[in-house]
Amino acid sequence: MSEPLSVMSDKPGNSIPVCDAADPFPRAPGFEVPAGACDTHAHVFGPAGVYPYSPNRSYTPPDAPVGAYLHLHQRLGIERGVLVQPSVYGTDNRLQLDALAYLRGLGKNYKGVAVVDADIAEAELDLLQAGGHCGVRMNLLFKGGIAWGDVEALAERLARRRWHLQFLIDVSTFDDLESRIRALPVPVVIDHMGHMACDQGLDHPGFQALLRLLQDGQAWVKLSGAYRLSAQEYPPYSDVVPFARALIEANVERCVWGSDWPHPHFSRPMPNDGDLLDLLADWAPDAAVRQKILVDNPARLYGF
Repeated sequence: MSEPLSVMSDKPGNSIPVCDAADPFPRAPGFEVPAGACDTHAHVFGPAGVYPYSPNRSYTPPDAPVGAYLHLHQRLGIERGVLVQPSVYGTDNRLQLDALAYLRGLGKNYKGVAVVDADIAEAELDLLQAGGHCGVRMNLLFKGGIAWGDVEALAERLARRRWHLQFLIDVSTFDDLESRIRALPVPVVIDHMGHMACDQGLDHPGFQALLRLLQDGQAWVKLSGAYRLSAQEYPPYSDVVPFARALIEANVERCVWGSDWPHPHFSRPMPNDGDLLDLLADWAPDAAVRQKILVDNPARLYGF
């Protein structure tokens, strides 16, 4: 069982929790993972001496290098991936650019989702795009993320590039979520099944709004982060099952899967990533449905 988060401080009076590391021994999943499977949500971290963290952050992760990320995918049978800029780096995307360049050098097919300032120069967007990025993440949960207004200002520019917006939000806290997303000129991806605690129920207006957006093809959703939503400490997180199945039933063509490795900012027992991938077999027992979620849908969304 994981220990409670320890605390560090960049300066007096500024305590920042330190995360547990991911399980270093991911087991192979219990079902046959299809060729071309994609993990659409993971992060790399460190070393802090080379890639310093933002002082305005909500947590401090242990190092999670790209080699450990590749080891994870080899064990899970994953051939493609999407690295997502975490909040602890703010708008400094250097580590992600370097990681993607390293992966390309190995002949791997990986993409990135960046975090940027509202006034980012077109030349910087060009560099991110050349480096494998195809979207911008908006974080409204943790300090160091980008604000909604900033992303709105970028939306038209991103649309011209055929990029998407990715939102880390709790759908239960946004009364106007549906109208905001429908008004955007770019594809929208929602992290972690809407990041709403399961005890709020399937009928919560925020979750129902997410289902309508999926049904109408107005949003994509990542089937990820079940351990963040569940009231249970260990897999299979059975209280998440109705939510995941409702999302798949709403529009399987708009669902993708992500590991959320190395599971930062999480203080309960650390799940094994093989167990997390096995959850998908319960949510989607049909292999043809898993083919869409793991292979076909991310290929369309990210341009693999």
